[in-house]
Amino acid sequence: MGAATGADMPDVANVLGEAFEDDPVILSMVGEGPGRRERATHFFTALLRAELGCGVVVDVARDLGGAVIGAAVWEQPQAPSATLPALLGQTRTFVRAFGVTGIPRALTTRAALARCRPTSPHWYLGQIGVAASARGVGVGSALLAHRLRHVDDARSGSYLQSSTERNRALYLRHGFEEHGVIAGVRSAEPVAMWREPAAAGV
Repeated sequence: MGAATGADMPDVANVLGEAFEDDPVILSMVGEGPGRRERATHFFTALLRAELGCGVVVDVARDLGGAVIGAAVWEQPQAPSATLPALLGQTRTFVRAFGVTGIPRALTTRAALARCRPTSPHWYLGQIGVAASARGVGVGSALLAHRLRHVDDARSGSYLQSSTERNRALYLRHGFEEHGVIAGVRSAEPVAMWREPAAAGV
């Protein structure tokens, strides 16, 4: 496990696009049907370009050849939001992800998720995904454990949203707790999850 470089970002976007091509929340933004993986990849490409430098940390797992096979995108506590110019600079790529008519739907989804973020400082796991060829061998769990060690050392809480029961099982094993369904996301029922630092109270 280690930090991604700028040169890794296309590979990170590809891994996330593959991992999220059937995710209910992502599908609510990019749409179902053929091409959804490519549209999801465009979304993550635009998002990474806009948010890097705004307190976002990207952890990656690599195979023996050095290829990126897993990625986790974290936002540090009290990180600044991506600036409007940075987001507008990715307009063309966002349009490739959502289509012109889909942008309002995507903005509504993002706003619904943002409303449920805790107000106290926390690490936010925006996305974590593993390439299909590397699933089932503990890559996602290792990525989570890697960053959570740092989070615990800082005595910080962490937060995420999960839209599938399978993923929630992974997060529960790592100390997250469910805090209810997030309303306002079309065709999906993501669940808010919070984790106290493992060393709290010690």
